Amino acid sequence: MASREFLKILSSARLGDVSAQQKLASAYLTGAFKTPIQPANALIWLEKSYFSITNQSLENKSSGDAEILDLLSQIANIPLAETFSSPAFGFGWDSFWKLAEAEKASDANLAAKWQLVNLLINPANQSVQSQLADWLKKNSSSTLEKLSSLDVAGIQKIAKQYLQDLADGESLFANNAKELLIKLQPKNEALSSLWKVWLDDQNDDALIQAAELGLTVAKLTLGLRLAQLDERVEVAETKSNASLKKAAYWLELAAKDGDRDAWYALGEIYRRPQFSGYNAAESDRCIDRAADLGHPQAQLRKGANLWRKREKSEEKVRGLQASYWVWQAHQQGVAEAKELLSKILESCPNPKENEWYELAQCAEVAINHHAEHKVDEDWLLLCHRIIIANQFNFSKAELLLSEVGQLQHEHCVVVDIRWELPKILPRLIQIETIQQRRALLAAGKAFAGSEMDLEGNLRQRRYRFDRVTNWLTTTFSKNQVDAEVD
Repeated sequence: MASREFLKILSSARLGDVSAQQKLASAYLTGAFKTPIQPANALIWLEKSYFSITNQSLENKSSGDAEILDLLSQIANIPLAETFSSPAFGFGWDSFWKLAEAEKASDANLAAKWQLVNLLINPANQSVQSQLADWLKKNSSSTLEKLSSLDVAGIQKIAKQYLQDLADGESLFANNAKELLIKLQPKNEALSSLWKVWLDDQNDDALIQAAELGLTVAKLTLGLRLAQLDERVEVAETKSNASLKKAAYWLELAAKDGDRDAWYALGEIYRRPQFSGYNAAESDRCIDRAADLGHPQAQLRKGANLWRKREKSEEKVRGLQASYWVWQAHQQGVAEAKELLSKILESCPNPKENEWYELAQCAEVAINHHAEHKVDEDWLLLCHRIIIANQFNFSKAELLLSEVGQLQHEHCVVVDIRWELPKILPRLIQIETIQQRRALLAAGKAFAGSEMDLEGNLRQRRYRFDRVTNWLTTTFSKNQVDAEVD
């Protein structure tokens, strides 16, 4: 059953509220408010939001352009291949190509390229690809001019170039792109038949021949068998040095092809005391490489290793790198990562339990009606600080002194005010909710357009804080705040 909050948002969205339409789309993407995840529905509401923005008679055109850019960035997170049956697919198709062909590289640009690659050339989406040709014939007018003269094969050629660019880059999609490139490697009939014999009959000769002919998965399988490693790449029993040397040989060949399991297995072998090539440093290097390629257990081990060595680390905020890798492992479902992550990162997902909650609600109302109340820019910035402080349970000193533009990292917030108060240690706080990310995004935009010395020194900030908090509590009653939240 849909929650009351979801139904309120749905009602506002149906009435044309742009913000509500985007919140509804986000709910269908993330499962917020216990909403079933339905990318097709998310795309429909983003299309409605797009037309609402473009059809409104905005007094400030640049503001409308900025809203459209933000909307397109949200669209980039939608798995396009899962929306083919949606009536809004044409809108999504055009939007993804606009983002992908944008001259300026950005996270949205890279995400759009990956989604187009996934739709057009990933073997997992062959059923959609076979229907795409007919769809393009019927909807040629909705596509971009660059694509109007191309058939599916021509468009797939562009997608293959996107795939190569992503694999050569260092974005979040690089590892997935490399894995897809491996899947798309041509396999001749001899390789296919040998691998089938191995799968059907467990014929060792067929496995060795497939490995010798260059099949990556055969190299990996042969290496794991020689080292007697199970599917989770854990050592099952002691092997002789000769077997381990042969295993390392095949695993190195698979690792050169970009196989993350091969890198992880090599890391295990280099730690075996009976292996003549024992090398702890090389083992760590292989584990790190597997982690870079997205191996969940390797990410946990890399994070745990960095956490153990944090006192010797030269990083500015100790534990930041460790938390990133443990968080990556946790995102992939590694159960052991949760306990370690709780030791590294603080957690405060419920802003209602924090001391700034009521003041933050007033601050949100003030921001939403700043033009009506003629709120000065420095007061607006402080309102954003109060909202962030509530979301992440900051102290008063952290509220006033934190560098807002440097707070957010992919997985956590780094609170470091040693530039003013050297004895206060930095804190790492996990980003766990959509509200937290939205608060950081809104504050980041506000601070990015402000002058660096606008807020003044600590004494000036304290004085302004007292004035603003008094104004917020006297100007905005509890009933007004509750009405605004509803």
